[in-house]
Amino acid sequence: MYTREILSPRSSPIENGIPLQGTWDKAFDEVDLLEIYRPYRFPLPRWLRDCRIKEWECFSVQDDRFLLEAFLGNVKLYRIAQVLLYDKETGEKFIFRKLLPGSGWRLPRSLANASVDSHSARFFFRIHSWLDADTIRLDLNIKKTRRRPSFTAHLAYNMSSRDVTPMVVSLSFTERRPLYAFKALAAVRGDIVIGEGRRLSLNQDRCSGIFCDYKGFFPYRMRQQVCSAYGFDSEGRRFGFHIAENQTRETHKNNENALWVNGHLTPLPPVRITMPGGLESDWIIQDVEGMVDLVFTPREQNRSAIGLMAASAEFDAPLGYYNGMLVDAGGEQIQVRNLFGMGEKLYLRV
Repeated sequence: MYTREILSPRSSPIENGIPLQGTWDKAFDEVDLLEIYRPYRFPLPRWLRDCRIKEWECFSVQDDRFLLEAFLGNVKLYRIAQVLLYDKETGEKFIFRKLLPGSGWRLPRSLANASVDSHSARFFFRIHSWLDADTIRLDLNIKKTRRRPSFTAHLAYNMSSRDVTPMVVSLSFTERRPLYAFKALAAVRGDIVIGEGRRLSLNQDRCSGIFCDYKGFFPYRMRQQVCSAYGFDSEGRRFGFHIAENQTRETHKNNENALWVNGHLTPLPPVRITMPGGLESDWIIQDVEGMVDLVFTPREQNRSAIGLMAASAEFDAPLGYYNGMLVDAGGEQIQVRNLFGMGEKLYLRV
């Protein structure tokens, strides 16, 4: 069975200008990829190296009925704020997307106690990463338009170490151009208000969420596929997974694939995500170790595209159901039956 060493906590994934590779279960004190010495063959000024770093934070929250996805990203030529709320019973969707030119704000280098916000006359998006207080908070406020009602959300992830074991990785695209990622499954509480008075109260006993923080010297042509879902099994245990197939090297030795069961982390092996019938048909997610065998069946398509002279992006993020099985570090087979989640296929040229 596949195993991977969980390394001792460190203050940074960079040592003497060299990026480290590995998997940890505690956040770094700081992640500053500009500390890396000569990430490219030729010496580049600091501002140009900074332009090649892409970063984003994303939130996924759901209970028995609703799924909320929120994304705040900075790819330096432009920034993106995006929110999706989906009612699993009625199929109703609330979608907000804002494209902001320029690099503007930066995402924090630390998750200990830092915040970032993006706002305009019609929306406000704020993230307060506060691991020192065992929480991560998300605040959203979006004004109504003719086609869309107003939307407000205040959410808090319970990041207590008693209940949550994050996965923290540093992976390599090349020797000195890494990908850093922090991801965790946690209980979530909060409130969502839609329109004039429709209020949703999220109880952390039945509501979960995955939080992800990414930074990296991603390739000019970036390709990534992600499969994630979470909920409760037949025994009432909170569980979930977040699996990615990307362009990093040595994925058997180290990757960002994770399974959580009742707060316990299992690093998963590399996988292949295939779509024999295309994006709208079943996705097959499998490994060669016998620990991942899933089928994702899309039910609701979500597509977006951005085209600029020097950049483009194509993002498919269908919602649907996962079925199959996963194996945790103790050898237990975790049955996955009609678990609601998301698939993502991203192509980014920037």
